[in-house]
Amino acid sequence: MAHQVNIAAASRRQTGTGAARALRRAGQVPAVIYGHGREPEPLSIDATALSRVLPGMTASTIVDVEVDGRAPIKALIREVQRHALRSSTIVHLDLYEIHADEEVDVRVAVQLNGVPDGVRNFGGVLDFVNRDVEIRVLPGDIPNRIEVDVTALAIGHSIFVRDLVLAKGQILSDPNVPVCTVVAPRIEETVAPVATEVVVTEPELIRKPKAEDEADAKD
Repeated sequence: MAHQVNIAAASRRQTGTGAARALRRAGQVPAVIYGHGREPEPLSIDATALSRVLPGMTASTIVDVEVDGRAPIKALIREVQRHALRSSTIVHLDLYEIHADEEVDVRVAVQLNGVPDGVRNFGGVLDFVNRDVEIRVLPGDIPNRIEVDVTALAIGHSIFVRDLVLAKGQILSDPNVPVCTVVAPRIEETVAPVATEVVVTEPELIRKPKAEDEADAKD
């Protein structure tokens, strides 16, 4: 099951670019919570507190959002907007409200376990193509990740989305998309040097023309 975190938030009335900038200067992150047929509600969240919990969160992390000290609202993070030049600075956060008895669509990470046979014994390379998949599941059944054993994977063989096993819910991603493939090692092609014939030509002897006066003197 996906882990949960708690975030304290405050409702806000002022919106727009100017209000958002003022919040950031005050050490707050503008946010909004929406979904489940509710009107979007603008929020503000302490930037320092958010930066402490955000690194350990994923798209499948369930967030208990306490707005103005009221009973927590369960939500998922839909989008984290960061500063274009300072990636550590969060400029906006989107939260999507969920209910325990309603399925949600969420992306979950895929974890590969083991060393493939084609890598271990034949020098192949494991190409991890798709690192997450989209699933539909009840919030309480969201897994932290989907694990897959790759130890038997030979060179030229793949594991597809259809091969993944989900304990509860259903996988929405295209079943025919590869998750990972073991490819043959690259062989550096050595190009033999091409022999070229070097032709050396003698420079023509350029004789300096005699001056008319010098010629006349010798005649």
